[in-house]
Amino acid sequence: MGMHALGHGPEDLAAQARAAMVREIEASGAFDDDQVWRDAFASVPRHLFVPYYFIGVLGGYERLWGEDRDRRRRERWLRGAYADAPLATRVRDGELISSSSQPSLMAKMLVELAVEDGHRVLEIGAGTGYNAALLAHRLGDDLVTTIDLDPDLTEGARRHLDAAGYHPVVLTGDGARGVPERAPYDRIIATCALPSIPRAWVAQCSPGARILTPLATGLVTLRVRDTGHAEGRFQHTPAYFVPLRGGGEGTEPGRPQLGGLPRRARENELFRFLFTLAAGSLDPYEALALFDREDHPVRERYGITVSGGRAWAWLDDPEGPYAWALP
Repeated sequence: MGMHALGHGPEDLAAQARAAMVREIEASGAFDDDQVWRDAFASVPRHLFVPYYFIGVLGGYERLWGEDRDRRRRERWLRGAYADAPLATRVRDGELISSSSQPSLMAKMLVELAVEDGHRVLEIGAGTGYNAALLAHRLGDDLVTTIDLDPDLTEGARRHLDAAGYHPVVLTGDGARGVPERAPYDRIIATCALPSIPRAWVAQCSPGARILTPLATGLVTLRVRDTGHAEGRFQHTPAYFVPLRGGGEGTEPGRPQLGGLPRRARENELFRFLFTLAAGSLDPYEALALFDREDHPVRERYGITVSGGRAWAWLDDPEGPYAWALP
């Protein structure tokens, strides 16, 4: 990794930056007093997973990297690697295709995943490999599988994991199809946005398993009853992720088309969430009427059910009057 190139005591600088990141995550409340995840974030060297990244500047992106000749820029890269912020790690033709999520959001998701010793975990969206390293630190290499569609990403993730001393199973393929050969799973976590819940995930879970995935700018936690049924609610937290790319079902999240609506609706984050969740089922004006009538419902009032080959979103009650088929 050429970290020696940072000048005197790069490992000290990395350790200080990592400790500061852990304190910041702790202050955000994301660890929820979970010592095990606190230890994982304190131990796994995030800088090894982002040998370079891009920061937005006027008119595009600036690249920071650990092998820069300029010592100040190397130190800027290292400090930035431990900021509690998302990092753009792959940009293609000016478009962001992969990022390393904000550490406090990752911590919140891992705590919500509620893993226990011996759990088999499937991660959809390998990204840099950092999240898989945190899981492998917690559970051991053999119980963690991560998959990504892009061979460049999986090759990079393997390299980063190797440098950090972790060796979970990293596969290249369509995450919407799951990884049947490593099933059954006790936990599935996705780190990319989806418009629906792939049925393959539910089918590859053991009874009582938990699925945590971003969906429609929210995070939903489903509990799996059996291979054909899962249900759960959204968390309070907003979450914006790079969309899942692949040929499987439901891989392109709908973009809200809110052009004709009043500004108060267009700029209301909770309304955009409802409209994205019900995309294709509600026209914008119906969605706004429902939103006002139900007193601007918060995310936790919504949920998802997957049952008998169907998947739907709902407000308050899976069998209630407000339900929308998911793709």
